[in-house]
Amino acid sequence: MVQPASLRTWAVTFLDLRRRLPGRGQHDALDALFIGICSKKVSFILDADIRSFFTEVSQEWVVRFLEHRIGDKRILRLIQKWLRAGVLEDEAVTIEEKGTGQGSVISPLLANVYLHYVFDLWAERWRRREATGDMIMVRYADDLVVGFQHESDARRFWDAMRDRLRKFSLSLHPDKTRLIEFGRFAAQNCKKRGLAKPETFKFLGFVLICDKSRRGDFRIRRKSRRDRMRVKLQEIKEALQRRTNRPIPETGKWLAQVVAGYFAYHAVPTNGLALAAFRYHVKILWHRQLCRRSQRARVLWTQMAKLADEFLPKPQILHPWPSVRFAVRHPR
Repeated sequence: MVQPASLRTWAVTFLDLRRRLPGRGQHDALDALFIGICSKKVSFILDADIRSFFTEVSQEWVVRFLEHRIGDKRILRLIQKWLRAGVLEDEAVTIEEKGTGQGSVISPLLANVYLHYVFDLWAERWRRREATGDMIMVRYADDLVVGFQHESDARRFWDAMRDRLRKFSLSLHPDKTRLIEFGRFAAQNCKKRGLAKPETFKFLGFVLICDKSRRGDFRIRRKSRRDRMRVKLQEIKEALQRRTNRPIPETGKWLAQVVAGYFAYHAVPTNGLALAAFRYHVKILWHRQLCRRSQRARVLWTQMAKLADEFLPKPQILHPWPSVRFAVRHPR
């Protein structure tokens, strides 16, 4: 039994423990998807998007799912109070009958519990009983990708998944959910038909592209999403405007932390050009800010290059290839 504690303390502790478990990070999900596509006969990808997941989750089903794993009624009552806490807007509290409160500390945990019973267990059973070829599934929170060997399996799964989610107050986004041809065999088939490379899809901040290595072997290239990069650069631009009159070394140290944080997530193999582009644009934004400090302010580009070399980290790949890290964490 869980010892009595405030819901916030219990949720933070539980989430902290969950983050420390191996194989639960975003890069672990990316590695699993990479290995699954390369090692299995995957030719089709179902890029599924659940519409407004955090606002459409059934609170009644959340509690019923939690009752399978939690025997302490006090914890269940605390979670129910959290779900009914409501949102304060314009001095008015709005209590929703559904949803988990996106942005709250416990929402990711409840989302995983909900989709474990709604999707994971069901999809695994469907793979064993219905699939006629290879099939892979990778899910991180509400972002999920399913790969298939046969298009017929993919379309039957798509229809079955739509019905399954409808039973639990969820639905697939009609425009963002799509079935594409992707993978080693997809690239070969497109070449035979005289077409360009297979379509790309997005997962956890990256665009996945069918590519070839220098030896001509099939390879998946991961590239940072341009829209996410633009948003990050806009945030940096606005922050630099607020720091116009701050000392240059102070701003340089702050930018170094921002760029290093971006590289810590995006510095994966095959993404070197995107890292260099991000650093270059940060350097341009900083240069513009320095030139606008006063009417007489003028910073030559050669001076700017020296400042960037002094403070901004240079692009370098920080993460190993998925096959290397996956083999270490999943020796089976």
